[in-house]
Amino acid sequence: MNTLHITKTVKIMALSATVFITSCNQKKEPVKTSTAPEKTENVLLKEWTGPYGGTPAFDKMNLSDLKPALEKGMALNLEEIDQIANNSEAPTFENTIVAMEKAGSELDRVFTYYGILSSNMSSPEFREIQKEMAPKLSEFRSKISQNEKLFKRIKAVYNSTLKTPLEEDQQRVVQLTYEGFAMNGAELDAEKKKRYAAINKELSGLYTNFSNNILADEEGYVTYLTKDQLNGLSEPLIKAYAKAAKDRGQEGKYAVTNTRSSMDPFLTYSTERALREKVWKNYYSRGDNGDDKDNNENIAKILKLRKERVGLLGYDNFADWRLQNRMAKNPQNAMQLMNAVWPAAIARVKEEVTDMQAVANSNKDNITIEPWDYRFYAEKVRKKKYDLDSDEVKQYLQLDKLREAMFFVAGELFNFKFTPVADGKVPVFHEDVKVWEVNDKTSGKHIGLWYLDPFARTGKRSGAWATTYRSHTTFDGNKTVLGSNNSNFVKPAPGEPVLVSWDDASTFFHEFGHALHFFSSEVRYPTLNGGVRDYTEFQSQLLERWLATDKVIDNYLVHYKTGETMPKALIEKVKKAATFNQGFATTEYLASALMDMKFHLADPENIDVDAFEKETLTELKMPKELVMRHRTPHFGHVFSGEGYATAYYGYMWADVLTSDAAEAFAEAPGGFYDKEVAAKLVKYLFAPRNAMDPAEAYRKFRGRDAKIEALMKDRGFPVPKS
Repeated sequence: MNTLHITKTVKIMALSATVFITSCNQKKEPVKTSTAPEKTENVLLKEWTGPYGGTPAFDKMNLSDLKPALEKGMALNLEEIDQIANNSEAPTFENTIVAMEKAGSELDRVFTYYGILSSNMSSPEFREIQKEMAPKLSEFRSKISQNEKLFKRIKAVYNSTLKTPLEEDQQRVVQLTYEGFAMNGAELDAEKKKRYAAINKELSGLYTNFSNNILADEEGYVTYLTKDQLNGLSEPLIKAYAKAAKDRGQEGKYAVTNTRSSMDPFLTYSTERALREKVWKNYYSRGDNGDDKDNNENIAKILKLRKERVGLLGYDNFADWRLQNRMAKNPQNAMQLMNAVWPAAIARVKEEVTDMQAVANSNKDNITIEPWDYRFYAEKVRKKKYDLDSDEVKQYLQLDKLREAMFFVAGELFNFKFTPVADGKVPVFHEDVKVWEVNDKTSGKHIGLWYLDPFARTGKRSGAWATTYRSHTTFDGNKTVLGSNNSNFVKPAPGEPVLVSWDDASTFFHEFGHALHFFSSEVRYPTLNGGVRDYTEFQSQLLERWLATDKVIDNYLVHYKTGETMPKALIEKVKKAATFNQGFATTEYLASALMDMKFHLADPENIDVDAFEKETLTELKMPKELVMRHRTPHFGHVFSGEGYATAYYGYMWADVLTSDAAEAFAEAPGGFYDKEVAAKLVKYLFAPRNAMDPAEAYRKFRGRDAKIEALMKDRGFPVPKS
């Protein structure tokens, strides 16, 4: 998942209360909470120093500095905005738009630390500050988005450029800035502006509460196992669970934590069905336990407030408002894509369940397939159909080797070189975080730094994501990139390798694709480093394809004990099984995407969230043997902020582009390492970021629009007749 980037326009217009910039198994280094007298200069506001153009002072990050830094940063930013708004000179691109691009550097730095404290190092103390600051941040945003003098200047520049266009990227910045303000109520009358701001303030608190409830349920539900309950689990996994228990003061036991990376392998391999059910229910009931962490009331309020807010702007529903500047343009187009795939997905689930039930029956297991059985019996079917053992595949998927493979791909396609930075040279926020310098292989030019935070721990949100601490710009001096990838792999016992599934390896490549998008940027202005939500996942999804290329397999997929390359026969099994379980994968994702859209198209008045989810899935004929990938009460993409609200479909929209673009490589003389296609990829699909309309950028790369046929073929579904 690509985290929400705090570019200038995004920072002002769309920053959620949690800065959802948007998962336990190791010793946690607490953030300092000194109560010493306030320093004359807050470290969180200070300009970054040291090598590589300066880096965040993560080693000096002090929680007690956060609130005063946010308050001071907002005050400084508002002073800058007032100066721009009250400029007596006629509005121009330089004195209005560029001035806005430059404003807020101190606050940007504070938000970098805020993002780490929110996503990677959260604590009860931080969450109290977060809760207190959420409405203040919302008020701050409203003071900018509703500044009439400022918007008058922006609109004047916008209208002027319609008559006398600027350079293309400058024109794009003006357009995005103007549209961002207009979409967020800048042209409302005073009374409606007041209500608009009040709604945003209330939403900010709800988003914070929703997010913190999920984290509390992830931390609060742990399944402890005894030695006689480990049947079916691999030795490395058992050792990792033992370490997780020891870290929680339960030495001698084994802990399955309430995160996907811990839950998923347990459901796949454990023969203890009752425990599988318990682990499954813990995970999928997050935010839905009828206690003080229950999110259903939060969701109902969020939906109602979102509809009211866009109603002030004249829209019938949140989806119509949100999608107007996305590739889909409107909810009907997004639904059309999802509805084209959904029937094939649930039909495939029916076939998969039939195969699994047959295995269960042949084993005389005397069960009917339930959701906590799906992964377990799917694995048995995989072995039977393809003679493919996922655990055998994992022996060749070492995290360190996968990282080397990603660096190799980055070198071949993007001409990047990654070199380790010595420990201590660059401050990090946790001992597990490692840093690499990124340079151009040919010229040696410094491009930036890549931070990797790979392991799960208490206080770290679940999932995998990418973010930037600093983005590339050149309009105010050349700024190099500080990019970060964050994962939640189960930390191994000392001296043991981290072995991951093929799916987790794909996710690792996926998030690295976001990082390559950061490092490839050639934009001048901060706003252009943002993205269009149903497009920004495309670049990362595309990079997943290189995991299965021969050069990666032959050089980096080696057995963790013997060092032998993954056998060709095993690779062939993996490739033959590429469409295996696509019913499950597509259906659990699409169910979440469809629910996201349907919630925002529905009348939220007096909505019963649990009942609506159940009734809608029944209408969709959702197979009872699986659930949504993200059930509504813990659907953080959609309800911890607004980045993916009515936009979760974007992963599939982007995957249409991905499948189509992959065919361009497959058809090229050099295959996935074809230099000519790679050069076009970087030039049109990575380097421009949001400086170019995504549809236009894709046509420049491919020579035409993307087609759905490639997606259907990739998933092994029937290809619709044109």
